[in-house]
Amino acid sequence: MTGLRYVYAVCRPFDAPLQSQITGVGGAPPRLLRHHDLIAVVSEVPERDFAEQPLRAHLEDLDWLTETAHAHQNVIDALTVVTTPLPLRLGTVFHDDSGVRVMLEAREEGFLRTLDRLSGRVEWGVKVYAEPEAEEQPREPAKVASGRDYLRQRRRSRQVHEEMWEKADRFARRLHETLSECAEDTRLHAPQNSALSGAPGRNVLNAAYLVPRRNSEEFVELVDRTKNEEPGLRVELTGPWAAYSFSGEEPGDRESDDMSSDGMSGENS
Repeated sequence: MTGLRYVYAVCRPFDAPLQSQITGVGGAPPRLLRHHDLIAVVSEVPERDFAEQPLRAHLEDLDWLTETAHAHQNVIDALTVVTTPLPLRLGTVFHDDSGVRVMLEAREEGFLRTLDRLSGRVEWGVKVYAEPEAEEQPREPAKVASGRDYLRQRRRSRQVHEEMWEKADRFARRLHETLSECAEDTRLHAPQNSALSGAPGRNVLNAAYLVPRRNSEEFVELVDRTKNEEPGLRVELTGPWAAYSFSGEEPGDRESDDMSSDGMSGENS
């Protein structure tokens, strides 16, 4: 084969076929490259886009990055249906099959250990957003008779907002504790910047939960029961994902609103 090798994930050998129509990065179908008890899921990509210099240039092109991230995720999603994949970073590229095998050989022990830990498990994401405008009823501002009245209104306004954020924080902490009891592991990520994500409201919880597949329905029902528990707070559930947050790898992009912070890096070898 000519071209470079783009590596999506590493997994153990599996028997179930991948979706026949699935395409990966650049439109190429993924294939399985076996080395001992590991499988690397790879596809061929052109050097003009994925050699070190053009790849660096593409990192500045959000449209290209979005398309590549979605193609990468399509392959990971297909793998998650049939096995437990260990996703690698977006833009993990090697010169040829031999380079991929060298990587597998060097990291074999760690890959096998992580795959054993993640086997039969998926990741669920939960975010909580505070929407202050949903709590506050529109009203006419009170007339200010003096500077003292103005300062009193300002203090009251600050107090209302502080109480609102405290309530949101208490709710998020309580929810995280409840969900953690149903998960084998958790990760607390930094709150998302609404200006970057485009999601309305202030993100007060951004967490990932490692859950056995057999317990996923119970986990989803638990989240659903909280969605209307507190006015002005929005709970969002995403997944099931491959266990990005628990793989020990740098996370790939599961959603376009995460792409600005996750980035993409190559591993040309």
